[in-house]
Amino acid sequence: MHQSGLAGLSGLCRVTDHLYLSNGRAANDSSQVTRCKITCIVNVTETKSRCPLHRGVEYIHIPLSDSPASHLSEHFDEVADKIQVTAEHGGCTLVHCNAGVSRSASLCIAYLMKHRGDTLLEAHSWVRTCRPVVRPNNGFWKQLIRYEMELRGCTSVRMVCSSMGEVPDIYEEEARNMMPMR
Repeated sequence: MHQSGLAGLSGLCRVTDHLYLSNGRAANDSSQVTRCKITCIVNVTETKSRCPLHRGVEYIHIPLSDSPASHLSEHFDEVADKIQVTAEHGGCTLVHCNAGVSRSASLCIAYLMKHRGDTLLEAHSWVRTCRPVVRPNNGFWKQLIRYEMELRGCTSVRMVCSSMGEVPDIYEEEARNMMPMR
C-alpha cells in the first residue's frame, strides 16, 4: 500500500502513490513536479509564491508559521480531504513547507490517520521512513494527538515530561540521552 521513494532529502519524498512531501526548494523545481505528475500543491508557509510556478497545477496556500502556537489542526480535515479527492481524480498532491519537517509532515500524518486508518504512531513512523528529517513541533504533536482522539477515540502517542521539557513519548529515550542547554 505505502511505497517509499527516498528521492533524497532535497527532493520530493513519496508518502503514498499519490502523496508527496518536500521542502520549499523541491516544490519549486519544475522537473520534479512534472516527473511526479503533481496536480495539486499545498504550500504551508508564511509567504505565498509570487506567481504559480507550474502550469496546470492547483495551488493551496495555508499561511502558518512553524510555531507550537499555530493552529495547524484547523486545516487537518480540509487538506486530508483535498489529498483524497485529488487522488480519486487520478492526481497527485505535494505538501510542502520551508524545510519539509514539521508543518507539511504533520498534514501528511493527519491524512494517513483520516483516510488510511493509520494510528498516529503508525502514520508518523511511515512518514519518517519516507523522509527521515520529519519532526513535528510539540504544538503540532499535541494537535495530532487530539485529532487521533477525535478520529479513533484513543491515542497511540502521548506527551511526557523530560529533561528537554514536554515531548511525545516516542522521543522519550532520545530526550533522556540529551542534556538541556544552559
